[in-house]
Amino acid sequence: MPDRWTVMSSDADHITAISPPSPPRPRRHDAEAVLVEHYPRLLRLAYLILPPALGRHRRVLAAHALVQKTLAGARPARARSRVPAQAADPARVREWLRERVPSAALRAAAHPRPFPVRPLLPTVLGLRLFTRAGGDGEFALDRELARVSADVRAAFALRVLEEESARSVAALLAAAGVREPSQALHAAEHLRSVVGSDAESLLHGAEFDPCTVQTRPTDLLRRRRRTRLAGLAAVLVLATTTTAVLGTRTEPTADTAAAAGPVTALTPVTDPGQLVRAPAELWADTARVDLTAWPARGTRTTDEALLARALDAWARGSLLPHGSGGRAGPRLTATPGTPTTPPLAPPRLLYAGAVDGALVVLLHDDRRVVRYTEPNTPGEPFTLELARADDADVTTGAALVLSRSAGAARFLLAPWIDRSAVRDLRRPDLPAGALEVSPDGVTAPVPQVTGDCGRVPALEMRSSTRIVEDHSFLLADLGELTPVHLTWTPVPGPGVPARQPREATSRAGLGAWEGSACDLPALRQSGVRAVNRWEFARQSLPEKGGSAIWTCLRAEDWEGRARVSVALEPATGTGLPVRGPRPAPADTAACGRFGRHMLAGTFWTASSGARYYLAAGSRHLASVTVGGAVSATSRGPALAVRAAGYGPVRLTGTLRDTGELQGWGERPAPAPPRE
Repeated sequence: MPDRWTVMSSDADHITAISPPSPPRPRRHDAEAVLVEHYPRLLRLAYLILPPALGRHRRVLAAHALVQKTLAGARPARARSRVPAQAADPARVREWLRERVPSAALRAAAHPRPFPVRPLLPTVLGLRLFTRAGGDGEFALDRELARVSADVRAAFALRVLEEESARSVAALLAAAGVREPSQALHAAEHLRSVVGSDAESLLHGAEFDPCTVQTRPTDLLRRRRRTRLAGLAAVLVLATTTTAVLGTRTEPTADTAAAAGPVTALTPVTDPGQLVRAPAELWADTARVDLTAWPARGTRTTDEALLARALDAWARGSLLPHGSGGRAGPRLTATPGTPTTPPLAPPRLLYAGAVDGALVVLLHDDRRVVRYTEPNTPGEPFTLELARADDADVTTGAALVLSRSAGAARFLLAPWIDRSAVRDLRRPDLPAGALEVSPDGVTAPVPQVTGDCGRVPALEMRSSTRIVEDHSFLLADLGELTPVHLTWTPVPGPGVPARQPREATSRAGLGAWEGSACDLPALRQSGVRAVNRWEFARQSLPEKGGSAIWTCLRAEDWEGRARVSVALEPATGTGLPVRGPRPAPADTAACGRFGRHMLAGTFWTASSGARYYLAAGSRHLASVTVGGAVSATSRGPALAVRAAGYGPVRLTGTLRDTGELQGWGERPAPAPPRE
């Protein structure tokens, strides 16, 4: 790590260097005095930089440990200082601490150590610590921070929380070993502009304050079992050691080592007595309304033999090839982006019971949901299916698929679901049909999407008023363990602020999804978490052809990556898909929170047979220009021009404040066949 570094020059997007002197190392007692005074602020800084994937308990403890460990870099009290005045200057000492804390947090984020041999102090046994739950704004900001890198979180926190200049932040980042401080700053400034003027107040909220924490006990029953197991393990180790000293050592064969190695290493995880079970009413009084609040349900939750087979299948099925060691492995499937490794800690039991002639076990390890299915038919292999479920919430953690058969699926609903129904997205005019649910939360079979898109079923859920008032939402089954959350963003009216995605259960939302329902089957089994339909423009069609809506369908996966598809939907007739300027990227910011500017165009034929090129964009467009096969410019966010024929076009728009925007629609759709 460099002791000196270079500061940015006048270019806003780039950084070049000057070498300011680093603050001198203070004496330990001077550093301790300043650290105690500024401890809450430094602690909040470390907490923001550390990866949210650690979980709030480990993140709180890690932040305290990192800040306290900064004293190790100070000079011992017995050492003589060459510049005693600077060493004792509180401002210089605080500057030194502020350099060390981000550096330590960035190193910890780059090289996490989930199970250190010697844990850093402080260490808490028997309790779980977590920051107090903040409001909707803090929760949304925390999710956005989880999607960016530690470098960006550090730049954002230093700029907003510490109110440092861009040059100072770049200096701190470079001193911490960040290779591209300018890129981290650019991303942090973009995030800051999106969050708006509330960024500072949100960062000072309870959600990001590791000094004010709440406590809860760990699983008391599991702790008692661990104590007994630890005692038993000590006895076994003593007995084994004695036998090894007094007896003759036998070398294991290669086959024995291959078969027994993974099982021995994973014995605590495959023990059904170690499974985590949430209290039945936890969901009604918790800051985390997600899969961690699900109680264990089903008629086989005490069947330790079944649970042991499910855990063993998870361990063996993902470690050993099919049929290894003379034992048939599970038929393993996983949604895209889902790791198939065994859990590192005992998972949570969600369900165990008989469903449609098979035994089913649902497990959750904070990042993934696992379904183990054991058929009653002799000789038929058991199956293991894994899917991402990290950061699931009230909606994305509201239902899991228990079984599939004969073109239908049964779901296990979250304990906070009060009412559920099934509706056809293709027929928004029809009322939703009631869905029968057992006391354990298992639904009656729900039909799946038909191949011809004649019917697109969706689950309409309503949450209990014990957690939120009047909250209903839509879920669609796309062939995975977790159904997809459907939302809708309507066209903003004149003078109305930009709208956020909203639940699509209103009459207008259901009517909007009628036009995009047939796009859902193309997303089957692709790891999608949520799909939002954004209506970014409304345009009047030439020759009194009525109006049309420009839509962007954004499908996000569990990593936050997204794919989009754009279409023009006339009020009458079928929609026209819009081809992008290049092959559709696997991840794009378009049509999302960080890609609110949109422009698209396509060829359209009027009822008279005349051909036009239409283009429209979001409301911040000042002008639209098309060149190539069609050449025209229009003021405002829409353009309609007569086209002599089809051909490649170049579509660009001018934004009011930020320059040029490249449009979708450079490649024309194929010419319609002649009648």
